[in-house]
Amino acid sequence: MPRPFDFFLSKGRETAEAGLAGTEDARVDGKHQPPSTLAALRAENIWKSYEDGSIQVLNGVDFEARPGQTVALCGPSGCGKSTLLHLLGGLDEPDRGRILLGSAEIAKLSRTQFLRHKVGFVFQLHNLIPDLTLEENCLIPTVAAGTPRREALARLHDLAGRTGLTHRLTQRIQKLSGGERQRTALCRALMNRPGILLADEPTGSLDERTSRQIFDLLLDLARTDGITLVMATHDRGLAAQCDRLVEMRDGKICE
Repeated sequence: MPRPFDFFLSKGRETAEAGLAGTEDARVDGKHQPPSTLAALRAENIWKSYEDGSIQVLNGVDFEARPGQTVALCGPSGCGKSTLLHLLGGLDEPDRGRILLGSAEIAKLSRTQFLRHKVGFVFQLHNLIPDLTLEENCLIPTVAAGTPRREALARLHDLAGRTGLTHRLTQRIQKLSGGERQRTALCRALMNRPGILLADEPTGSLDERTSRQIFDLLLDLARTDGITLVMATHDRGLAAQCDRLVEMRDGKICE
């Protein structure tokens, strides 16, 4: 009897491919093309508040990450690091200012295509589906993107090999350790070959040894694949290994 995920995978691909037809996606002449990793991410004069303006979070932030650069955002809790990441990744919209991917303002791009193909996210809590296997969790983004199953599996096996997860592909998430879950989340974020990877405290819930392993893995994958990595972290020892360290205070960049 087929598992529920098998039905989801089949129907999801049909829906995704129908939805992608005729749009500016990652297909050229019927072949899946990975999005370019050459676009820098830039924020210009970003303001953001909540509760009808009573909680001001970002105050005129200007930020840029060059192509292939690894950037660490540091600062105390509540300084706006996570909010800035969410805006850079299109999960939220600024009150004022604009965010650009290369020369294109992301507010004018297809939000669906931007989130599917241009940017990947890794969060402090892995946000994986516990009842699905490692493989099934990682294949979900490729279903939404309409990637052929054979191509998706090849990509997954490559990432699993590079992250030491090949022997765990058929394990359900609840059977994995904390470090394995975060490595799975990293694989999932990279399945559609994004040019931008945003990581919000990706080692915050891990012990020191595992944190080091995950961080080293993040840097290695980003630098090997030419991905622009922007990461929020409280660990200044780890942040110092990035190409650039950006300080935030009271909703502003202080570097």
